[in-house]
Amino acid sequence: MKIRILYLIALSLTAVLTAAFSRKLIPFLKSKKMGQKILDIGPRWHKNKEGTPTMGGLAFILAITIVFAGVMIAGYCLGVTKHIGFAVVMYLFALLNGLIGVVDDLAKFSHGQNQGLTAKQKYLLQLVAAGLFLFSGYMLGYLDTKLAIPFTDIHIELGVFYYIFSLLLITGTVNSVNLTDGIDGLASSVTMVVCVFFSVWGLFSGNAELSLISGCAAGGCLGFLVYNFHPARVFMGDTGSLFLGGLVVAMAYMLDNPLIIVLVGIIYMVETASVILQVGYFKLTHGKRLFKMSPIHHHFEKCGWSEVKIVSVFSLVTLIISTVVFIFTYLL
Repeated sequence: MKIRILYLIALSLTAVLTAAFSRKLIPFLKSKKMGQKILDIGPRWHKNKEGTPTMGGLAFILAITIVFAGVMIAGYCLGVTKHIGFAVVMYLFALLNGLIGVVDDLAKFSHGQNQGLTAKQKYLLQLVAAGLFLFSGYMLGYLDTKLAIPFTDIHIELGVFYYIFSLLLITGTVNSVNLTDGIDGLASSVTMVVCVFFSVWGLFSGNAELSLISGCAAGGCLGFLVYNFHPARVFMGDTGSLFLGGLVVAMAYMLDNPLIIVLVGIIYMVETASVILQVGYFKLTHGKRLFKMSPIHHHFEKCGWSEVKIVSVFSLVTLIISTVVFIFTYLL
């Protein structure tokens, strides 16, 4: 009961604070001329979004940080939180990814275009962040080298390859969430559903830390959607998307089932796969395209889908798959 009450407080308070911070942040970002630059290669109808304030992810990062600290302290005093160490590590990892996003966004503004850090620079920083996360989790005794297989009781011992695999999974997921942030409210909506999945798992299993951090994250996404849903008045930027990517993949590790993020985050994976397939097909066929445009949400835009429809369908797909995964993994 205590966990559920704390969870509801975390969810609702973070949502309210995020909306309030966003309302104050938007005019500040406008005053600093921190508007989104739209690439010429993107959908032409996105040009009217040019100048929309970005780096809005700062609003939910601040709100989540405040509420997370408060509920974790409250949980400790009430005796419901037991693994605060790893919860702090996973949150610091998310913050570190958010910091990489801040650097990238600021670099875009300084360059006056939609290109910040180079792909190599960004990925190197992400590898360092992921390495620190894995090292800290191992030193605290929360991570080993056995990989859990979803829907089974099987754990495969990978030895040192576990860390190589984890580096690829973590950085891949973080960048997948970043790719998903391509139309109004998409990354926020899909990630909110993913966080609700982890919330339910945490509440059912009695994992207070998981339920509280996921509750904060879900609340942050909900509050941000007040201003990020179509037509968006603010974008989260790499600041927000990299933070959320780090947070959701860290939750999977807190669950001791890293591969679960591939399933519940299926939209993230499809977005990345569409880019890889598009580039590969383009090179193999010397100029032909598999999709009208990638990532795949742009393909559906070109097919005539509205942004609201894409967000609704992608979120519904995430909800359905998350429900199935929960039933088959936890309840059966």
